[in-house]
Amino acid sequence: MILFKTEAGQQALKDRSVGVTPRQRSAFILFDGKRTMDEVIGAGLGVTRGDIEQMMTLGLLVPADGAVPTQASVAPVPAAAAGAAAPSPASAPAMSHQQRYQAAYPIATRLTAGLGLRGFKLNLAVEAATNWEELVGLAPKIRVAVGADRAIELDRALGI
Repeated sequence: MILFKTEAGQQALKDRSVGVTPRQRSAFILFDGKRTMDEVIGAGLGVTRGDIEQMMTLGLLVPADGAVPTQASVAPVPAAAAGAAAPSPASAPAMSHQQRYQAAYPIATRLTAGLGLRGFKLNLAVEAATNWEELVGLAPKIRVAVGADRAIELDRALGI
């Protein structure tokens, strides 16, 4: 299936209003209306069919033939990836490190992107973080840069 970026998808990725992983962001760039989903999956980015289907569900990508994906073919979007609030402390212990990373990454990018030029290097470090441990390592720097009160949401998502 050939996919291309929607206008809303381009804007959402530009202003970081939708939480996507670094792999999804890289795959999003490759969709040009010429490459198939299988070609992008095979590009070696580590993106899965589920990642791409999630971007379709979020309205970032659409099939070139105009077909609308059915619910049976599209995986549901996790609440954290859709930009929902961080999980409550009661549900936090049941989350894996990967789930915590997926919940915390969009929060960390939003916080650091809001710093402008003074947070540019920190924002690059967050975007380069590929797992929970790396985000936890950056959390103290983010807390100092944005303030403890604004970093609470990130701390909850990371479980620290």
